[in-house]
Amino acid sequence: MNQKALRKLLASLLAATLIFGCLSAWAESAAEQEVDHTYGYDLDEVTVAVTTPLTGAFSTSLWGNASSDMDARMLLHGYDLVQWRTAEGVFAVDDTVVSGILVTEDETTGDRTYTLGLYGDLTYSDGTPITAWDYAFSFLLTMSPEAAAIGGNVKRPEYIVGYQDYISGNAQALAGIRVLADDQLAVTVSGAYLPFFYELALLDCVPYPISMIAPGVRVADDGEGVYLTNVGGGTAPVFTAELLRSTLLGADGYVSSPKVVSGPYVLESFADGTATFLRNDRFKGDAQGNRPAIRRIVFKSLASDELIPALADGSVVLINKATGADVVSTGVALTAENPLFTVSNYTRSGLSFLSFNADRDAVGDVRVRQAIASLIDKDGLVAETVGNYGLRTEGYYGLGQWMYQLLTGTIAYPVEEPTDGSAQAQAAYEEELAAWTALTMDDVPAYAQDAEAAAALLDAAGWGLNEKGEAFVPGADSLRYRQADGGLEPLRLSVAYTKGSSIGPALEKHLQAPLAQAGIELQVEAVEWAQLLRQYYRSDAPQFDMLYLATNFDVLFDPASSFTVNEAGQHVWTTSGLADEALYSAAVEMRTTEPGDLLSYCQSWLAFQQRFAQQLPILPIYSNVYFDFYPRVLQDYDITSSISWAQAITNAKMAEYFEEAEEELGEDELIFGD
Repeated sequence: MNQKALRKLLASLLAATLIFGCLSAWAESAAEQEVDHTYGYDLDEVTVAVTTPLTGAFSTSLWGNASSDMDARMLLHGYDLVQWRTAEGVFAVDDTVVSGILVTEDETTGDRTYTLGLYGDLTYSDGTPITAWDYAFSFLLTMSPEAAAIGGNVKRPEYIVGYQDYISGNAQALAGIRVLADDQLAVTVSGAYLPFFYELALLDCVPYPISMIAPGVRVADDGEGVYLTNVGGGTAPVFTAELLRSTLLGADGYVSSPKVVSGPYVLESFADGTATFLRNDRFKGDAQGNRPAIRRIVFKSLASDELIPALADGSVVLINKATGADVVSTGVALTAENPLFTVSNYTRSGLSFLSFNADRDAVGDVRVRQAIASLIDKDGLVAETVGNYGLRTEGYYGLGQWMYQLLTGTIAYPVEEPTDGSAQAQAAYEEELAAWTALTMDDVPAYAQDAEAAAALLDAAGWGLNEKGEAFVPGADSLRYRQADGGLEPLRLSVAYTKGSSIGPALEKHLQAPLAQAGIELQVEAVEWAQLLRQYYRSDAPQFDMLYLATNFDVLFDPASSFTVNEAGQHVWTTSGLADEALYSAAVEMRTTEPGDLLSYCQSWLAFQQRFAQQLPILPIYSNVYFDFYPRVLQDYDITSSISWAQAITNAKMAEYFEEAEEELGEDELIFGD
């Protein structure tokens, strides 16, 4: 799709969201009388429904990062050292947590130290004080080899001074983290890691209670950095993989059943895929000073076709991130028909995609991946799943990301026309504006559905034979083969998706069928959500060539963190197993942009997208507009200015809604979009 067509389609999407906003507000026009209503809702409780199941990774991202689990963690764990300010689009320290910050730099090494003062009124839900020692423990826990030994996908904070020496055992202490006092923490970032575009995000850390996770262990700092040691002395370490296995994992482990937390809510129960949270009355407040008003939250997943009926009958108060065309259309119709209900919509900072497993021989060849990209009926798949509420994507981006919006012209370039009228200033302005306009999403490789191009790629990859060992003839032969050591090998692939999802028939129609016509046999299989995640994060032995999934990006967009290093020293895209140094270098180039240099960042971002689309560690499908549906008794719910519903709910409340008397409207006064 060219740039002009893309902007037109985006404009249509934005117009659609305006129409939906009008539909949800029409009943508020011209009221004559007000009537007190609660409509039978329990004003102390909100039931939230999503389509993504909860797996129970409620503490850290080390055991999974599904969106529903991320929302649960946002309810349970608070007092992060830094926060994302949506309105400004920047990271800043959380003024509720950090009383002051001092930044110093070593002139020789370029290392930068952030010394943070912490408020003394921070506590866990049980009243235990939260101090600098708790943050130090969080840093040490989430990078620990002991956590990795029990299956945790641990963090690799290479930016912290002394990390390599500490993690390899060459140093007893982590030099880059210091506890200077109970209310003073210092973090030193290596000069070799700077500049970093989202620099303050490197301080991201929430406190975890050592008494619950590592009883018998304490954090020490003898002046050389922090380390873990035994409370009672002795040489045998208490902090072991066996200890963490018993305290973190299992039915009552801290991962899925955290009893002591720091966020606005505490976990009351988690069973049969439903989590219940109670208000944490000891929570001081979030970065905006908000404290939860709603006493209980019930959080569960429902099938897509169950969402709107549950909203309509009152068994669900909030539907979050509705995406399916049928669900959205039905929900919008409900808001138009019944003034009790309303809708909020917002572009998604994420996408749906097919993840390739490059360790499996066939799709390990980029030509096969490109052939699949040239065969899939992506437009048909998008139309059948999200309809007019989404757009096909070609790279690792979402409609809601500011980089994408800048390059598609949906937000203005950050260039100000000079006011002094000098020729020099005007020339500089025109040069910068030209640099911005030169950036276009048209430069990201797009794969049109092209059976001939796919056939040429498959032939070049060696899959050009039929079952007799002769040249494969499209339309005459049914399955492609290649010559292997053991004889002819058929091109049979597999894809898995979430059991209970409605995507199965669409995959059969728009992926399986066109692949079959090209000589590729594809098995489409539904698996449990937890199994799919284990496959994706590669904690289980890979069984499928492709996985159909979706992701939402963190506000800290750093694809370089998605790489690991294999035994050969190559940088590998973690979830696909694809080794590509050029892709890693492009990600690093983006990350190391000077903070505030938006133009250079977007130039590097585009270069990364170009390499990503060429190599295809994943095959992007679409990004879309999200819709949240809820009754008007849920008030002050501002999802459009929040990272997730879990953040927005902290400022919301359940209250009586005074329904305004309706005026009869003519048919020409309501406009419905497709």
